[in-house]
Amino acid sequence: MRPILTPLAQSLPSTVPFTGPEALERRTGVRFRARVGANESGFGPSPRVIETIAAAAGDVWMYGDPEVHDLRQALGAHLGIPAANIAIGEGIDGLHCLIARLITEPGDVAVTSLGAYPTFNYHVAGFGGRVVAVPYSRNHEDLAGLADAARRERAKVIYLSNPDNPMGTWWSGSELERFVADVPEETLILLDEAYCETAPAGTLPPLDIARPNLIRTRTFSKAYGLAGMRVGYAIGEATFIRAFDKVRNHFGVTRLGQAAAIAALADQDWLSDVVARVAAGRERLYAIAQRSGLASVPSATNFVAVDCGRDGDYAMRVLKALEARGVFVRKPMAPGLDRHIRITIGRPEEMDVVAEELPAALRQAAEA
Repeated sequence: MRPILTPLAQSLPSTVPFTGPEALERRTGVRFRARVGANESGFGPSPRVIETIAAAAGDVWMYGDPEVHDLRQALGAHLGIPAANIAIGEGIDGLHCLIARLITEPGDVAVTSLGAYPTFNYHVAGFGGRVVAVPYSRNHEDLAGLADAARRERAKVIYLSNPDNPMGTWWSGSELERFVADVPEETLILLDEAYCETAPAGTLPPLDIARPNLIRTRTFSKAYGLAGMRVGYAIGEATFIRAFDKVRNHFGVTRLGQAAAIAALADQDWLSDVVARVAAGRERLYAIAQRSGLASVPSATNFVAVDCGRDGDYAMRVLKALEARGVFVRKPMAPGLDRHIRITIGRPEEMDVVAEELPAALRQAAEA
């Protein structure tokens, strides 16, 4: 007999939210020469991290510390806040699942932006919640529109990323502070700061660990180069942070992941070097797009949204033509955003491939 699913589980689609480059390679038989679609850091982790992983490899027979004590202490010292205000999880996606589980009952409303990073929506639906989406405004998430929707819908949570994925745009810290003050106190603000390290000065509001309706999530997957290790952290008011222990997978953050994150945090010189390389790569990508007659959205992240200049169908043809040429990229799918493709800043040799293949992909898409 098959397991009996709940009515809610039966109603959910059997889909993976993202199609990985590995799946595309299996499907098409084309191996990617430029893996510039998943916003990973092709510059890799610090050499100190690699040495730490190698040294700890023989200890993988042991579970990781279920309290993640040393990493929480290191993060607290780095951020200047108590470790009691930090929760660790399996990347930001894992933390978002726990947040959805902690606060979502069937019928509860989550407000987000139409076309924003979709994984939180996936978790909300998995616990019976309802998603209300607010359109972007000029490639930015609409702060006033999100706050208005939260009041109108009596929302349980607002999801907002700053800097934003998939467009790369950002709001200043002062604008975020006004937004937080404008949101009803009974609505949790989930502020996704996955790209905080590449953001310009003044983007991040000061850490407020006393506000009960604000939780911020960050990751080691982007600038620190540890996407494959799955380590993220949440910053918030201590009572809410303690609630994570009620539902989290206590052995979910691996022994190697904890050691790698501590080593990455300790090598801020490497982080600064990566951030500088990302900034240079953005400028090069702007120029590559411009040479093909395309405009780019100014970005505070490790990717650039490139406007293909027509509609979403045309942008999808460009994406498929790039895939056929060994260039893995992704694109927004929401109306108004879907005319863009999203290209991650890669290593110089990967940017060479993008520069070589983009003009031909555009010609192929135009002829289709």
